[in-house]
Amino acid sequence: MSKSNNVYKDAYNRGLRLLDETQSLPSEPELGTLLGVSRTTVRTILARMEETGLIAWNKRSKTVLRAPKADDFFPEEETDTLAQIIERSFMRRLLAGGAEAGMQINELELAREIGVGTTSVREFLIRFSRFGLIEKRRNSHWVLKGFTRAFALELTEIREMFEIRSAAAFAALPGDSPVWADLDRLEDEHRLLASEIAIRFNEFSELDERFHRLIHRASHNRFIVDFYDVIAMIFHYHYQWNKAQERERNEVAVSEHLAYIAALKSRDLGKVDAACRTHLKSARHTLLTSIPEIGGRPAS
Repeated sequence: MSKSNNVYKDAYNRGLRLLDETQSLPSEPELGTLLGVSRTTVRTILARMEETGLIAWNKRSKTVLRAPKADDFFPEEETDTLAQIIERSFMRRLLAGGAEAGMQINELELAREIGVGTTSVREFLIRFSRFGLIEKRRNSHWVLKGFTRAFALELTEIREMFEIRSAAAFAALPGDSPVWADLDRLEDEHRLLASEIAIRFNEFSELDERFHRLIHRASHNRFIVDFYDVIAMIFHYHYQWNKAQERERNEVAVSEHLAYIAALKSRDLGKVDAACRTHLKSARHTLLTSIPEIGGRPAS
């Protein structure tokens, strides 16, 4: 699937959520600004909405005819944004390269490998560098820095604050919100993975990312959602650098996710809080125990 299709599908899904909030959509330029896409993409989105009976589109008039249903949305795995594509490719490259402190990262090589422009890669690296894990050098080069225990503890504290709040917001969403269908699909994927964990345990990472990203989006707080991108990169990929007992860790995490999903579906805030804290405690332990193993020596 092309990157442009991913961007379109992500924007389309976000456009569908606007239909829950209004009786008519704004102008094409306003929609483009809201969704962060070109006017051409906006028109493609509107055409599909009209085709599926969601809106009546007559020049400037875009009247909402019905609320979106779960099957109107593109599957989440098909809606990766360009930023997410770069993020995943970057972290996989670090894993393949050993990810030791001092590792060199070249913007041009990374952009060529992913198949995107160097400007997009540079913007991503600048954003990632704010958290002190990479450092800019001359001639479009970057250097991977050490990951300390103190940094990890600070990160886990922020993650726990954000996710506990987001989980409570998720449980309070109305029953007709599309996120419940998303949660149902993720639950099915978790149960299938649990039944085949012996041979598919290394597929857990991306499922984990999609699950937590869904929870954070319920906060409707752009700063929480934005910061989770960085949290996900570090948690998901950093602790994978320690491969010891990876299957066992992932098997436990799948089980905790299923308990967490059940708590969310119960809408009992006490159960949601307990399940969330249990899982985040395990994630904190996994991250902290991984740090001394990077490159076979303590992180600096």
